[in-house]
Amino acid sequence: MQSFDAIVIGAGVIGASTAYHLAALGASSVLVLDRGMIGNGTTSQSSGILRTHYSVPENIDLALKSWSVFTNFAEYLGDDEASCGLVKCGYMITAPEGDRLSPLRESIEHQRSLGIEVRLVDQKEAQEILPIAQFSDAALTGFEPEAGFADAYMTTTSFIKAARRRGVTVRENINVIRLLIEGGKVTGVETDAGTFLSNTVISTQNIWASEIQGWTGVSIPLKPERHAVLSLEGPKPYTYSMPVFKDLGSPGMLYCRSYGGNQMLVSEGVVGDALNAPDTTQGDIPLDYILDVGAQVAERFPSFETAGLASSWTGVYDVTPDWNPVIGPLPGIEGLFVGFGFSGHGFKLSPAVGKILAQSALGKPTDVSLVPYSFERFASGALLVGKYGLGAVS
Repeated sequence: MQSFDAIVIGAGVIGASTAYHLAALGASSVLVLDRGMIGNGTTSQSSGILRTHYSVPENIDLALKSWSVFTNFAEYLGDDEASCGLVKCGYMITAPEGDRLSPLRESIEHQRSLGIEVRLVDQKEAQEILPIAQFSDAALTGFEPEAGFADAYMTTTSFIKAARRRGVTVRENINVIRLLIEGGKVTGVETDAGTFLSNTVISTQNIWASEIQGWTGVSIPLKPERHAVLSLEGPKPYTYSMPVFKDLGSPGMLYCRSYGGNQMLVSEGVVGDALNAPDTTQGDIPLDYILDVGAQVAERFPSFETAGLASSWTGVYDVTPDWNPVIGPLPGIEGLFVGFGFSGHGFKLSPAVGKILAQSALGKPTDVSLVPYSFERFASGALLVGKYGLGAVS
């Protein structure tokens, strides 16, 4: 049986980042195990949006630290060929009069207090920045120029490549059957390919993190939730120079961005369809849903009233009760660390999350406090609830 300094379960973007940072921080032997292929789970379904706008203040720090990695990705990994596919187009968010106006103003003010470049724009300037949209109902619009989107799969494989250069072992198509625990301490994992020993195990299993409950008896507050993503092609292109857009005025709190430099990628930022079990199989997207989202899009983007559906897919979120992640040690099991429940935020926070998970697992001070993200918050009631209500904008 092989022994390792640390074992990471899951080779999505969070697991890849964690493995890289474990090695970069001094772990001499790291093993990554994945039930499938690198980055082929929920990571491959990500819309890839990057922003620092959050109504949960704790997330802003993670987003800022992650953005600094995305904007210097090749240098950060020490690989001139590494790429995250970054498109720096900015991020715009708008709200009409109503219950989301005050939260938006407070969130923007908090961003600005941290020195983040975000400015308020009037209806005229908003339309100049995003000319295919109309802003007649916009009571408040913020624009964050240092934002955009990137490619989650490219990011994941680049982290894995950099991790392998540092000696990390990655094994694909291996199922972890159970966690080995002796006297309340982790000693390794049993898989369908044998047993691997380590006193440190980090679970980055995303929607499959509920397996931890069967291994440890600890109740995991997590549910998988399916969301649909549409790609629309209208008479006017949604170009790469146009910002990612968040519409707090739409019933579905739509988010959209350029897709392929011409089409619009769009999805809702509200509660999706709960699944009985984790499953990344493509789900059906009802015609009624497509028509409803299309109508919401046309309200903001008039030319898209005649848009056609170019493609569509579904993705699955690992959702916690407050729509924010659990990061750090799992109480009661020494040596077990977890990163789950990202609820749609995982990719945009992945560089910083991978680093603080690695720091925590190695017993080092973490760049960001793990207290707000602790498992215990669900019992204490110290939840990380976003000001816009439940949903991926947080």
